[in-house]
Amino acid sequence: MNKLTKVGCSALCGSLAVIASANAGTLTVTGGADMTWMSKDNDVTGQPLGIGSNTTLNGSGELDNGWTFSVAIANLNLQAYSSTAINLDMGGLGALNFNQGDSGNGIQAYDDMMPTAWEEAHGAGLSTGIRGLVSGIGTSQNIQYTLPLGEVSQIAFAVAPDIGTADTSDKSTSNANEGKAGGYDITLRMNPSLGTEILSGLNMYVGAHTATVYNNLANTDEPWQGVGAVTYSLGPVSLGHQWSFEYSGEKATNKHQSYKANGYGVAFNVNDDLSVSYGYMEGRKETYTHSKVQRGPKDRIVEVESVQVAYTIGGASIRFANVEANNVFYSADDNKEANIISLGLAF
Repeated sequence: MNKLTKVGCSALCGSLAVIASANAGTLTVTGGADMTWMSKDNDVTGQPLGIGSNTTLNGSGELDNGWTFSVAIANLNLQAYSSTAINLDMGGLGALNFNQGDSGNGIQAYDDMMPTAWEEAHGAGLSTGIRGLVSGIGTSQNIQYTLPLGEVSQIAFAVAPDIGTADTSDKSTSNANEGKAGGYDITLRMNPSLGTEILSGLNMYVGAHTATVYNNLANTDEPWQGVGAVTYSLGPVSLGHQWSFEYSGEKATNKHQSYKANGYGVAFNVNDDLSVSYGYMEGRKETYTHSKVQRGPKDRIVEVESVQVAYTIGGASIRFANVEANNVFYSADDNKEANIISLGLAF
């Protein structure tokens, strides 16, 4: 009886040691709220007021060998679970990121690198239907490895075992049944300053994505996406240009196969609190399958431009955006305009 008691105590002490080690770290909460008012031309406005809120649990710690880890658990509007990201920084061995699909990894990190006072030109609140903007494995559960190359450049490799699957819990598997198996991304960022001050604000981005298609998926090739961007900052001025391309792989009759997008932006920081920007984005349908007749420019090109102003007061930000879009969702002469006023609070 005494022997059993000692074994139980030893096992308990061992468990407590493991628990203490696993909990050696910190946990904080960050978040914010965003209140908006929007008006639309050539569209139904309806209820113009909107509220968005989000909170994130941030955990971090350090292992005995000096490696560090962090965990971010994000909740969006109405406290709806969004995703979990776990990052393990292994020092000279690079970094691993395990992500449930919150747009943080792969080429989706480069979907729009243009400088802006507030939001992307096509993402300030007006739905435009632009295709050709890259997503890669970013919305699927994935693992990313980043090489330890320092601040001058960064190379990352990301893989999603099953495209379309996200939020798979531990000790379980899932299948999106989208006809695709794994997806693969590679991204490269360079800061070719060459030791000069004037080029220190120059950054170049490039990325590529492809996915494996199941053999029994008819009329489909392996899809791929690509993106390239250049940004430059000098003093209070930032500007950039970006190109991206999507090949859907669809070969069925009357299907679009490829889309491309390009955009540019310029932002000016008037002072530490006030900034203004102008952004432009164009989405273009490129090729049909052989049985489809190409339509005119207005049925193939979506154009979006946005002027934005942002002013920050401590943890509060007041933002304004005017967005104009032509041929939305590739529909000729379906032109829309929106004005958005936003008050953001962060803690």
